[in-house]
Amino acid sequence: MPEVVVAKPREGKFNKNAARRVRRAGKIPAVLYGAGHEPVAVEVDPKQISRILFSETGHNTIFDLEVGGKNTAKAMIVDWQREPIKDQLIHIDLKRIALDKALRVSVRVKLLGTPVGVKSFGGILDHVLREVEIECLPTDIPSHIDVDVTELGLHGVLRVSDLPHMDKVKFLNAEDATVAHVVSIREEAAPTPEGEAAAAVAGTAEPEVAKKGKVETEAKKPEAKK
Repeated sequence: MPEVVVAKPREGKFNKNAARRVRRAGKIPAVLYGAGHEPVAVEVDPKQISRILFSETGHNTIFDLEVGGKNTAKAMIVDWQREPIKDQLIHIDLKRIALDKALRVSVRVKLLGTPVGVKSFGGILDHVLREVEIECLPTDIPSHIDVDVTELGLHGVLRVSDLPHMDKVKFLNAEDATVAHVVSIREEAAPTPEGEAAAAVAGTAEPEVAKKGKVETEAKKPEAKK
């Protein structure tokens, strides 16, 4: 059975001082939105949220959410923040989910096996695209996408088009985007569009303090979360 997450409406709504009081009490301030409802400020148990985030399905887990003792609704964690020094959860965003409406989410790509280009020719497997964007119904979201790379030779390239495609899942990345390739140990891996974009962001962005799960929202997220 899906885990039931109990959320308690919090006073002060999006007030920062109220959010600090919630953290001091051992809870996590959160915002619940979606499905045509106004955003609601709530507080949740950090142990429950951590258990979900570290589960096999991670932030794509669909669970039952109970708010203030009322009827439960299906929900997902769509955004979360951690304190960078102690690595503690300090805020999350929750979204109500309609099981009959498609969602856009990111899913981990899991490479299986050792490529022949690594085993027999001394190459290096470079995993370029570790997550792919997909669109499907909430109940069809895979925990991860497995792909066998044992036949990948030296300089061989695995693209999005080579991933296992399912009728109920639509890939949103470009079909020719590089997921992984085997490069020679004596030469640098050729830059890919994904790698160049990541390098540009890394060179200009401030240190990351927020870890996020991606999902298409049905309603505009509130500007102030705390």
